[in-house]
Amino acid sequence: MRVLAVDDVPAALDELCRMLRDAPEVTSVVGAQDPLTALRMIQSDRFDVVFLDISMPALDGLELASLLTRLSEPPVIVFVTAHEEHAVAAFGIGAVDYLLKPLRAERLADTLARVNKRTVSPVDTMAALPVEVGGRTKYVRRSDVQFVEAHGDYVRLHTRTGAYLVRMPLSRLQEYWENAGFARVHRGFLVALGSVRELRSDSAGGLLAHTDLGDVPVSRRHSRELRQRLLRAAQRGDLDWRS
Repeated sequence: MRVLAVDDVPAALDELCRMLRDAPEVTSVVGAQDPLTALRMIQSDRFDVVFLDISMPALDGLELASLLTRLSEPPVIVFVTAHEEHAVAAFGIGAVDYLLKPLRAERLADTLARVNKRTVSPVDTMAALPVEVGGRTKYVRRSDVQFVEAHGDYVRLHTRTGAYLVRMPLSRLQEYWENAGFARVHRGFLVALGSVRELRSDSAGGLLAHTDLGDVPVSRRHSRELRQRLLRAAQRGDLDWRS
């Protein structure tokens, strides 16, 4: 998503832009230090979401948001402010969320997930994720990922060309990819149904989902659902175990 951040305090604007750029859902971030500049930018360019401070000179965030709702294709509005008392007015305008400063990364992540559901169809959500490789940013396509492994606040995407770290909790990625052919099979793993070649038993009697890149543990809690989803996928012809 393309984001415009608006705040008249330079330090606050820089911090908001930095946090937004760290989010994998965000493709670009532009900052504006006053509402009038922001309004001109919105009139000349397209943004999916606008993050607005409220207390600003000349035109406050609530007034700017009211103007934006009149556009033929208005952006999603999120308020970021130090003042709690404007929440009712903000939601009355149609804001998706109301964030209080200082902003926490976890809270921002929840907001972006909510915004993403409003701006992107579920099938195409997070179809590729940006990863840093040798000082460069490349995009790993969801269709190339065979399984995903949790690493604290990060996930490791396992593909034929290598494994890549992305800063995102596994539970959050599950929300985006579960309807695109991925299944949660363990507290620490997601697996692409189309990458499962067979189900195996390990030496302790546990279940493993075998992929070309290795075995993925399947907890008892998730084993029945995985079998059902694999069966449905096979009946639809989505699985090809001949290759």
